[in-house]
Amino acid sequence: MVNVTDHELVPNHELLDDPEAVEEVLAEYNVSKTDLPRIKRTDPALPDEAEPGDVVKIVRESRTTDQATVYRLVIS
Repeated sequence: MVNVTDHELVPNHELLDDPEAVEEVLAEYNVSKTDLPRIKRTDPALPDEAEPGDVVKIVRESRTTDQATVYRLVIS
């Protein structure tokens, strides 16, 4: 089976497992967890340990800013 996370076009998906880090992100953007865009738990790019309710940090390449960081809420 192919591991899609090894593909060069799949951006890095990092699980934010520290509650303080999640709170900092939510405070920075002045949003609640439920306001974040969603990503399904079945998405093959997610880390195996991701559970519904977790927040994932995704860092992808950007033509305008070198790197763009986005956050997603894991749903079932």
